[in-house]
Amino acid sequence: MLTGGRHGPPSDSLTRVPTPSLAALPVRRLTLRDLRACADLSEDRGWSREEHKWGLLLTAGRGYGIDDPEGGLVSACTVTEYGPPERPALAAVGMVLVAARHARRGVGRRLMRHVISALGPTPLTLHATPNGRPLYEELGFKVVGRAEMVRGRFSPGGPVPRTATRAATAEDLAAVLRLDAEVFGTDRTHIIARLPAFADRFHVAEEEGRLIGYAASWPHTHDDVVGPLVARDTETAKALVSSLAAHTRRPLRTDIDVRHEELLAWVTARGLERVADNAVMTCGAAELPGDWTRRFAPLTVAAG
Repeated sequence: MLTGGRHGPPSDSLTRVPTPSLAALPVRRLTLRDLRACADLSEDRGWSREEHKWGLLLTAGRGYGIDDPEGGLVSACTVTEYGPPERPALAAVGMVLVAARHARRGVGRRLMRHVISALGPTPLTLHATPNGRPLYEELGFKVVGRAEMVRGRFSPGGPVPRTATRAATAEDLAAVLRLDAEVFGTDRTHIIARLPAFADRFHVAEEEGRLIGYAASWPHTHDDVVGPLVARDTETAKALVSSLAAHTRRPLRTDIDVRHEELLAWVTARGLERVADNAVMTCGAAELPGDWTRRFAPLTVAAG
């Protein structure tokens, strides 16, 4: 037993519980119980708290994280798998974050290596910022495209798109899922079926009673995010964006595949500014499945 007396009080070095090294902290699966900690981590890195988006990603997919012994999370990310549950055709990695106090200590690399190992042969995709791209290239990801984030207040003008659009109903869901699987290249029912509850607005485009596109807009902290945006052609995409914009007074934000040059020019002419350029990357696949000519914007870059 340690005592005081002439030898003084017990040494702090003997009574303090040592803090484990970052390399010794285990990676675990996150659940909705971790929603607040995930939002705190977003805020720590200067992002919006984004509880709404974290909630979707943790229920439609799964999260991975490393607990901080002092409270909260050291790091976190989400994975959204698509295709048959027993053999997914694609998995999107997103929301890769490391607490500021633990940055540049290899934590993000360790978490990503764990995710890559856990997913085995499943092809992966993610959107990388210029700062994050070197790490992902080191881990085997290749750039297969680019997406331009645009944001601003939409100002109607010019020729009015002639494609008919309307609010989606429950009866449209089966047709939306068929179109989405065809365009995305694999099934993602588990996330598209959540759109009516997740989004503020969910619109479809029709021609002679046939569904030719759909889009949704959902609330972010200071704007409405348009996504996903799936359309037969650029005119249909314009009509869907116009219909969503007509029902909000908030700025719009979306991430458009840069190959859709006409749509990018059109939205910038109507008040949206280009604010970021991210690389679309894959690992284990030479390119993304599906038909990019009809895939204009993702639901969120975190979900592919």
